[in-house]
Amino acid sequence: MTPTLHTPETLRARSEGIAAGLPGLLMAAERLAATILLGEHGRKRAGPGDTFWQYRSAQPGDARRGIDWRQSARSDGHFVRETEWQAAQTLMLWVDDAASMRFAAGDRPSKLRRAQTLALALAVLAVKAGERTGLAALPEPARGGRAQLIRMADALMEGGDVPDYGAPRPRVMPMGSRAVFLSDFLGPVEPVAEALTAAADRGVGGVLVQVLDPDEEAFPYDGRTLFESMSGAVRFETLKAGRLRDDYLDRLATRRAALRDLCARTGWRFHLHHSDGAASAALLSLYTALERRR
Repeated sequence: MTPTLHTPETLRARSEGIAAGLPGLLMAAERLAATILLGEHGRKRAGPGDTFWQYRSAQPGDARRGIDWRQSARSDGHFVRETEWQAAQTLMLWVDDAASMRFAAGDRPSKLRRAQTLALALAVLAVKAGERTGLAALPEPARGGRAQLIRMADALMEGGDVPDYGAPRPRVMPMGSRAVFLSDFLGPVEPVAEALTAAADRGVGGVLVQVLDPDEEAFPYDGRTLFESMSGAVRFETLKAGRLRDDYLDRLATRRAALRDLCARTGWRFHLHHSDGAASAALLSLYTALERRR
């Protein structure tokens, strides 16, 4: 067998071929990210770097070497020249691909597709900002560049046998990085607690995003109803589904309270998103929360 010679041209062609074969996930994520990039100037702030950002009035405690004497000579006060913060950051993402995430009522997108789109849109924003990003469930390190976005989109779209419910088990979580975990979090809470505790021990903060279909919140079922897990492994039929509503809603509220408490104890943030809600509003909320973690 003749070995394949990988040149920059062949690697680029392969990446473009993969991108061409992907469903609309990456395109949807890039369109979604564009709604935030229109206001990208809002992310700038002072810090170590070479790109000029703004002048500000000198304050007590500022070093003399930080004062721009040329600018100060043009006015009655002293001014400090600030540069734009440019230190590289790392964003790690985990998207639950368990069977329960494939649930969708009516013509709404599935929880999985909404989670994938939000995650990849966050990755697009990170790459546009010169940051590294990656999928925490994979062994590969975080990288920057569009080729990394293509790799991530390809990995997110991979199928295979999955359990009814998923849990984060990060394989890559760099010290001091930021992370976003997206799931319905309807499975056991213990693995989630282990993952967030381990992340906090490494100085990793982030956002836990619970993605639910509105029907999972409202439980609009009554009379004879057959409940079946997405994998078909569990089936339950009742003649009076309405009588289960209060117990179900109580358990859902208890689960959410446990997740919020877990986030509070580990320094993470909790965000609830419904699959019929505006993806742009959810992305802006996540983007803002991550900015505060820097």
